[in-house]
Amino acid sequence: MTNREYGEYISKISPRSKSPRNVFRAFVSGGLICCVGQCAAWLYEYLGLGEQLRPAAVSITMVFLGVLLTGLGVYDRLAKFAGAGTLVPITGFANAVSAPAIEFHSEGVTGGTCVKMFSIAGPVIVYGVSASVLYGLLLCILT
Repeated sequence: MTNREYGEYISKISPRSKSPRNVFRAFVSGGLICCVGQCAAWLYEYLGLGEQLRPAAVSITMVFLGVLLTGLGVYDRLAKFAGAGTLVPITGFANAVSAPAIEFHSEGVTGGTCVKMFSIAGPVIVYGVSASVLYGLLLCILT
């Protein structure tokens, strides 16, 4: 079989891309999650929470909702439908931390929950902090 024949064979048996549909679902679902966050900000503003504390309150609310929906099994179903739209907002990070913790709870607090809690989110935290430190050092050196 030649490379060309193999390429034709692969194109025949490969499933067709559903990119436009997936992009649309991710865009809409991520946008709706962000709308929930904006509604929370407006609620906290209406309740009189100051401009300094409002972003923290919205972040805490969104993390809480992400963990709650993960615990109820709703976030996984939403992620299967929405794809990447559920990964980007802060609720996706809450899901990445809470899902392994819930899954490995049966192995005990220390060996299960605490160890597995950062199995997905841990590298994100480590590389994010490392990159910010390097960027800060570079900024200090160059300015």
